[in-house]
Amino acid sequence: MTAHSVADKAAGSSDKRERILAAAERVFARHGFFAAKVSEIAKDAGVADGTIYLYFKNKDDLLISLFEARMQVVNATLAAAIEGLPPLAQLHALIRTYLRLIHDEPAAAEVLTIELRQSNKFMKEYENTSFADFLRMLGGVVARGQEQGEMDASVPAPIAARMIFGALDELALAWVLGRAPAISGTTPGARPKKFDIVRAADWVVALVTTGLAIKEK
Repeated sequence: MTAHSVADKAAGSSDKRERILAAAERVFARHGFFAAKVSEIAKDAGVADGTIYLYFKNKDDLLISLFEARMQVVNATLAAAIEGLPPLAQLHALIRTYLRLIHDEPAAAEVLTIELRQSNKFMKEYENTSFADFLRMLGGVVARGQEQGEMDASVPAPIAARMIFGALDELALAWVLGRAPAISGTTPGARPKKFDIVRAADWVVALVTTGLAIKEK
């Protein structure tokens, strides 16, 4: 076997794995993790049922692998968005970019915010290194802001990072489920519509950086 044929085989294997992950994302988002069937994922990906098990041990492994792949893209996109900016601008760019990704990739957002929580293996056994990288990035932005006097240093940066992510995660969940709270101008009794999650980035930044307290004039 030549080096060229080996490379072609590796590329084909990588492409097939990506097709399976993309199909799993669609099926999980459409039916939910528990109801999703490996056979349906295989059909969506255009592969035989047994092919799934050449790449993934089981459905939990497939879900975790999907999370890892998507979080790598998220982290790389966020890192590029904040590069070269001062801390406050980094915080705004990170929050805006994260919520833009939620808006642009609703199927992935549904899997990351809802379906992952259905896997006992993910919740109890998985070390979640990609998410830890995300928190370190966010915490690093806060820490730099504190060091440069742009952000209040009374809250430890790692705790602040988790608090900010909690707000982002809840907004993403509400948006994915279409369960936005009533806002000004909403007709009483009307079913709430999805809010503008991209615009919500400005609200999160305002809440994090200035709070809700009215400043004395």
